[in-house]
Amino acid sequence: MCALIILWTKSREHRPDRELYVGYVCTCVFNAAYLRLVVKPDQLIKRRGKLGLVGVNLDLEGVKEWLQTRLMKETTEEEFYVCIYATREGDYMLFHHEGGVDVGDVDSKALKLLVGVDEKISADTVKSQLLTHAPADKKEMLISFLVGLFNMYEDLYFTYLEINPLVVTKDGVYVLDMAAKIDATADYLCKAKWGDVEFPPPFGREAYPEEAYIADLDAKSGASLKLTLLNPRGRIWTMVAGGGASVVYSDTICDLGGVNELANYGEYSGAPSEQQTYDYAKTILSLMTREKHPNGKVLIIGGSIANFTNVAATFKGIVRAIKDYQDPLKEHEVTIFVRRGGPNYQEGLRVMGEVGEFTTGIPIHVFGTETHMTAIVGMALGHRPIATQPRVAAHTANFLLNTSGGTTTPASSRSASFSEVKTGAENSSAQKTRAGLPPAKSTTLFSNHTKAIVWGMQTRAVQGMLDFDYVCSRQEPSVAAMVYPFTGDHKQKFYWGHKEILLPVYKNMADAMKKHPEVDVLISFASLRSAYDSTIETMQYPQIRTMAIIAEGIPEALTRKIIKMAEEKGVTIIGPATVGGIKPGCFKIGNTGGMLDNILASKLYRPGSVAYVSRSGGMSNELNNIISRTTDGVYEGVAIGGDRYPGSVFMDHVLRYQDTPGVKMIVVLGEIGGNEEYKICKGIKEGRITKPVVCWCIGTCATLFSSEVQFGHAGACANQASETALAKNKALEEAGAFVPKSFDELGDVIKSVYDNLVAKGVIMPAKEVPPPTVPMDYSWARELGLIRKPASFMTSICDERGQELIYAGMPITEVFKSEIGLGGTLGLLWFQRRLPRYACQFIEMCLMVTADHGPAVSGAHNTIVCARAGKDLISSLTSGLLTIGDRFGGALDAAAKQFSKAFDSGMLPMEFVNKMKKDGKLIMGIGHRVKSINNPDMRVQILKDFVKQHFPAAQLLDYALEVEKITTSKKPNLILNVDGFIGVAFVDLLRNCGGFTRDEADEFVEIGALNGIFVLGRSMGFIGHYLDQKRLKQGLYRHPWDDISYVLPEHMTM
Repeated sequence: MCALIILWTKSREHRPDRELYVGYVCTCVFNAAYLRLVVKPDQLIKRRGKLGLVGVNLDLEGVKEWLQTRLMKETTEEEFYVCIYATREGDYMLFHHEGGVDVGDVDSKALKLLVGVDEKISADTVKSQLLTHAPADKKEMLISFLVGLFNMYEDLYFTYLEINPLVVTKDGVYVLDMAAKIDATADYLCKAKWGDVEFPPPFGREAYPEEAYIADLDAKSGASLKLTLLNPRGRIWTMVAGGGASVVYSDTICDLGGVNELANYGEYSGAPSEQQTYDYAKTILSLMTREKHPNGKVLIIGGSIANFTNVAATFKGIVRAIKDYQDPLKEHEVTIFVRRGGPNYQEGLRVMGEVGEFTTGIPIHVFGTETHMTAIVGMALGHRPIATQPRVAAHTANFLLNTSGGTTTPASSRSASFSEVKTGAENSSAQKTRAGLPPAKSTTLFSNHTKAIVWGMQTRAVQGMLDFDYVCSRQEPSVAAMVYPFTGDHKQKFYWGHKEILLPVYKNMADAMKKHPEVDVLISFASLRSAYDSTIETMQYPQIRTMAIIAEGIPEALTRKIIKMAEEKGVTIIGPATVGGIKPGCFKIGNTGGMLDNILASKLYRPGSVAYVSRSGGMSNELNNIISRTTDGVYEGVAIGGDRYPGSVFMDHVLRYQDTPGVKMIVVLGEIGGNEEYKICKGIKEGRITKPVVCWCIGTCATLFSSEVQFGHAGACANQASETALAKNKALEEAGAFVPKSFDELGDVIKSVYDNLVAKGVIMPAKEVPPPTVPMDYSWARELGLIRKPASFMTSICDERGQELIYAGMPITEVFKSEIGLGGTLGLLWFQRRLPRYACQFIEMCLMVTADHGPAVSGAHNTIVCARAGKDLISSLTSGLLTIGDRFGGALDAAAKQFSKAFDSGMLPMEFVNKMKKDGKLIMGIGHRVKSINNPDMRVQILKDFVKQHFPAAQLLDYALEVEKITTSKKPNLILNVDGFIGVAFVDLLRNCGGFTRDEADEFVEIGALNGIFVLGRSMGFIGHYLDQKRLKQGLYRHPWDDISYVLPEHMTM
């Protein structure tokens, strides 16, 4: 058997004469008549078989015939070129009347038509602006096609669509080749139209199942999990937290010569759970321990300073993975370097260090915020010595514990920088609107009087804002109210220093705006699905001058509409896909700046002289750290967001900083993709920007990769040479900005520029005093292990706190894998044991035989009466359950106790019967109103057969059966009933299954566990009766008079 794969290409120069092609294929090599062949196109086409594009088991003639009917027909018609692509201001359509492989530089040759955001394309504009050189006889058909193509492009959320060549004949329009991109974030809008879309890997790189696994985890998570394999045999592996940080680490590795050994790119961010982090980490560790490297391997677990992710919690998942893979890691000589900061990072680093030093023996070097973010890369690659000095034993609590004993708002610890000049303009919320022009955007977005509304029930973020306000000595909270459409209007409790305060929560935006006219900032935590609608609604209120949109993944077309409306209304948008921004001493957006320990450590409670703008939220916090260590601190910082179209761009904020007297130098952290940094170059060259600008664009590693890599931010992708980080860094340096050689040197350059300004007297640093204190939340103090308190409840049967539900120590996945059934589950939850298989089966049998005994018994009767009275399920079920007691169904415990006591005391069965008669007591579990020795209860018989066959011993049951012989000799219906049987058999089970001590077995009987069997089983029957009555639509029950004996006192009847 031989397989022949026929290749044909899309390019015209590779499309030979049809007959020659077929003839060549069918005469080349294959002359043996016995060969059977396979023919198919190699075009990355999915489902070729279903599309009829695979020929199987063909001879040479069959191949020739197959090709004849499928090869493309040659045409002598003119070929055209069409392209549509998205930009910030709208969508450009390009058309050139000479398409095909010789089209050349279409950017300079093609005619262009810009269709602005929210504008419609028209046939007239297409004809007048695009088709001036098109053949007259084909214009009408081209107009119709191009208008329809653009409408489809918009409707299906394309971001790029290129057709070359496009052929128009009298019979119609033919698309001979097409390349397109769709906006993956619009999946929730276009799923029905798109169908199942598979996004292939970039050309030149394989698709790995591990990448698909992480992509699936990412899709199911609210966090961000990314993985791209670059070189699975590489020596250098990374596990980096944060989209921006992941790019910085890759840049640094490549800068230090590690590009050929860099195995992967990826990131985890957005507060993934312990289980998600574990799944991500074990995937990395599994990949890196498959092939050995002669020099061993390094794993860099890095990250910037987290804004809201609990570092210790995420590190628990990584530690679990390291423990699971400790043997392969040691075998492959892996050394791990860790650098992280953020909430509870000290505990995370401690745990990470201990797992290396004391648990696994793997060399793990850990560093915190005192170490530059990328310093561990140099250590890992041998370019700098591994730091051995002990880390500062700072703990989150050192910053937060209030030692003053005061309860009032602390006094300001430091005035503004001496260089700051107070101006009236800076305190105004917005400049005056000029007649006939859109409202002007404000130079100053935030002051210490700014009031905001928060959209979304983000209580942690709001509390962080209030704590920041308190430590900045604001007189009032910066949050005026919250809006949450999914609850009614109510009040939400927060802390203001030591006091508890209430903030209003409104169901709709209109009420919030009406009652809080002083608000001019909105912080939106709306989801990606609702962010657009809520943002458009908010901009209907003129009082809002600044909006922060936190959500990531808003479709680009919707973001552009937001931007357009914001420009028309003079509203400044920060985001989408941002953590926000911060103005030290005045205002912070949501989780910006992290928790209070980082805010205090980075001196964000008072203004400095340096303003920055960044795309990355995580990297903005790193900038806070770098700037606080090298200068007098941050004046203002904004993270504009990582999406392709941020609501405001670098230049918007750089110009604000240029016009703000308190800002003395500017720091910009740009990145690969887009061309906004060139506007800064132009501003410097033209003299519009005169203050020193320190700028670095991350993503320099991209040009060194052999295939395209989509970095963590949606906008971090270069579509042309000018959008690369290298090109932009070079342009910025040539324009006069201060550009470091790498991110490693960014802090040094910032310090050099700052020191120069101080030397010139432009900046006069103020004297530092200890920062103010603020009370620590109880929950965070407990997280840090600083306090303890008695728990209100104790439980030993179930734990739902982790990623997986646990029953008495057994994870729920194991419960199902073990197939222990309902009986085994009951054993875990009631008896804290994994019971033997026969015990689980016996429990299930008991539940089955006690499930129901007809509608006449008291419990079922009550349930039915309640159901017919219109009561709900819970009320009806409860009515039935309340009848259970010694007289009905509750005899299991009593029977077990009576028989056990008699048996354990050594009484003979006859002695037991006589004693109970003498004492005038009923023997619980003996007797039945219907069943008798002559009409046995089959339920008891079934259970008896099972117990005799499977129980290791049944002494108490044997004793009860002897008692039954005595009682039935007196009266045939005095049998051991089902309650009595289950009671005594269960005692035998507890005493003889090997899982309980005698005391434990007796305790379960004493505390009423056995009656639970009847209650649980009979609940099934009661529910059945309830549903039956509802299904039959039975009306209100009234007991008939003739079934009631009215016995009244005689004098009452006269």
